[in-house]
Amino acid sequence: MNRIELVEKIATTHNVSKAEAARILETVTGSIVAAVKKGDPVQLIGFGTFKQVARAARTGFNPQAGAAIKIAAQKVPKFVPGAAFKAAVDPKAAKRKADKAAAKPAAKKAAPAKKAAAPAKKARK
Repeated sequence: MNRIELVEKIATTHNVSKAEAARILETVTGSIVAAVKKGDPVQLIGFGTFKQVARAARTGFNPQAGAAIKIAAQKVPKFVPGAAFKAAVDPKAAKRKADKAAAKPAAKKAAPAKKAAAPAKKARK
């Protein structure tokens, strides 16, 4: 699905014009980009999280010149899909994960409380 198809889907689903649907989509994407650019994560529960991550400087390889090159550190956008999105894409994996979580033994029981220190004996007179 591309942008035009998404605009058409919004327009038909919500009974708005294509121009208005395009403005809505532009507002949503523009808001996400602006927030991530500032360093704020954008979390859409059930869908996923858009965030900015720092990529460290590293040494790369230029195969054409056959030489090592330095790649500078940079900030890049990252999308982490939510559990509901992952489950929709691969329901078998979601079922395996749920079964694995259910099979784990219960959390360790809390250690018994230590006995309170014995009260100090009163001094005899």
